[in-house]
Amino acid sequence: MSSKTKRVRDKWRSKSWYTTIAPPYFGNVELGSVPADEPEKLVGRVIDSTLYEVTGNFAHQYLKIFFQITEIDGKTAKTMFKGHEYSRDYLRSLVRRRTTKVDGMFNLTTKDGYKIRVAVSAFTLSRIRTAQEKEIRAIMEKIVKEKAVSLTLDQFAQEMVLGKIASDIYNEAKKIAPLRHVGIRKSKVITQQPLQKAG
Repeated sequence: MSSKTKRVRDKWRSKSWYTTIAPPYFGNVELGSVPADEPEKLVGRVIDSTLYEVTGNFAHQYLKIFFQITEIDGKTAKTMFKGHEYSRDYLRSLVRRRTTKVDGMFNLTTKDGYKIRVAVSAFTLSRIRTAQEKEIRAIMEKIVKEKAVSLTLDQFAQEMVLGKIASDIYNEAKKIAPLRHVGIRKSKVITQQPLQKAG
């Protein structure tokens, strides 16, 4: 019994703690600490946080962000954006009776070659016709594709998570039908294509 306890304690003692930080485009904010006996084992691990933890704005609690550890620098684990999603409760709160939810799922490639899948949702004030749904979905697709080709993953992630892209979609789509909310409710970086560093 005592030797087993000692073994477990030794296992934990051999682990070091590494501070994970958000990428520079999310302010290098500390995301917490992770243990590892060998730092290389941390590379590739995905951790989650909330936008609130990144911005300090309590109104941002509804949005969960995923970061993937890319490298270890001393006791610091650097990360990149891996995806995000609305919390289930928040998504549920957006749904109303006698209204329409318009969904669009799009595969995009950013300016710097990252493939990303995004799910956009628009919630209307009242029921709308199928033709209007199609028009709104077409606007979603046009705007997210235009943004992707002109922005790097860093820039796209920032504009997406902070609501800039959703705001652009809202302003265009509200001409088709009155809307209550537009948001990119989920995203995921599917393939990473690191660019060759100069020198």
